Amino acid sequence: MRNVLLTGFAPFDGAACNPSWDAARVLDGEDVAGHRIVARRLPVEFGVARDALRQAIRELRPALVLCTGLASGRSAISLERVAINVDDARIPDNAGRQPVDAPVVRRGPAAYFSTLPIKAMYAAIGEAGIPVEVSQSAGTYVCNHVFYGLMHALRGRRIRAGFVHVPPALDPSAENGSGGALTHDQIVAALRIALRVALTTQRDRRIGAGATE
Repeated sequence: MRNVLLTGFAPFDGAACNPSWDAARVLDGEDVAGHRIVARRLPVEFGVARDALRQAIRELRPALVLCTGLASGRSAISLERVAINVDDARIPDNAGRQPVDAPVVRRGPAAYFSTLPIKAMYAAIGEAGIPVEVSQSAGTYVCNHVFYGLMHALRGRRIRAGFVHVPPALDPSAENGSGGALTHDQIVAALRIALRVALTTQRDRRIGAGATE
């Protein structure tokens, strides 16, 4: 049984948890489409997170890699289309680093596209009743840094890979279920669907899900 590498991030910016890792670790060890999911938590640190991801890829030799992170201002599962070669941090990372207008990889290409079937994933997650979108920007913080580093590391290799942002998780103990956009179970379900579709879809669907502005 081949491995699938699924990553989430440690908490950052003073938060007690990170829903990307909370969801990823639930899926650790599951069998999806004949592949074993191996979950790893990445630090929210420029450079260090990218290096940890590369080490995990070398160790596991996965058939597919899906990295996930938190997008606190979003309300849906965001399937990222493109990673750009820019680090531009609005806040410091967990080690106090705050690069501004710096390349992720010196002399690297301007951008890389996800090699996952994001439109098929979009359709399947939506059919499950979970809010989902195709995103045209993964930001310029550690999430994009890892996404770009992932695609750069796998360039020329036949390993599908990409990035998904998850929204804040609803806090069931909060009044009126406030504190997030989706439940933890919805986030877990969306990632499970995304992995299943990515592993079983050879040719992506051709459906409209682009930005209107």
